[in-house]
Amino acid sequence: MYENEKKSERIDDLLSHNLRIIQSDEVFSFSMDAVLLARFAGIPYQRGRILDLCTGNGVVPLLLTTRTKASIEGIEIQPRLADMARRSVSLNGLEEAIQIREGDLRELVQITGHGVYDAITVNPPYMPLNGSDIKLNPHQAIARHEVNCTLEEVIQACTQLVRNGGKVSMVHRPQRLGEIITLMRNYNLEPKRIRFVHPRVHMEANMVLVEAMRDGKPEVRLLPPLIVYQEDRNYTQEIREIYGEVSKGDSV
Repeated sequence: MYENEKKSERIDDLLSHNLRIIQSDEVFSFSMDAVLLARFAGIPYQRGRILDLCTGNGVVPLLLTTRTKASIEGIEIQPRLADMARRSVSLNGLEEAIQIREGDLRELVQITGHGVYDAITVNPPYMPLNGSDIKLNPHQAIARHEVNCTLEEVIQACTQLVRNGGKVSMVHRPQRLGEIITLMRNYNLEPKRIRFVHPRVHMEANMVLVEAMRDGKPEVRLLPPLIVYQEDRNYTQEIREIYGEVSKGDSV
């Protein structure tokens, strides 16, 4: 990494979990969707293997360490972000808990083999390529648009990598929920829990959390909506709790 790239970095506290994370506005800073995914995901507590796809600077793996003793891995295609994630892991002394890979999620199964993970989390690029991505710097374009992987390729990788009965948790935009459900079922992932996230109680949802099971039976639960802001523009009690102390094993 060039020294001038490191100069743009900062170290932020990661909520109230006594964790720290390396960030840079030039490439990636975590947002609420990653925090909600880390809390929502159904994961093993005592043991097992968890994989975070599109891990970015490693925020989801870091947060998952507050909920599980299982082995956690993350994969990120951008070298700079993968490097930042590794250094954040080291900064927190979590090298034994988290492994960060630099690579293409579409090729990971060739390295790990099929069905080796108990749970997978993914915060994928939300937007298909439409030309607007060329206005962004390359790091932002890859994070926001399907430059290196499509939604279908992400879901295909999930079904290849998760074991039968294992869980896949995703955060995405509600506008693509129909596509998400169709693709999941095409690849033997059965949606089991869905929760919409609304900025305020009278506003449309702007995020959706979906948990699916590999080779599960058709049965989906629609959870109560998660409201982010009260009318006074302060966080709701549930959001404050999520950003504060997270009880191990709990799910949104």
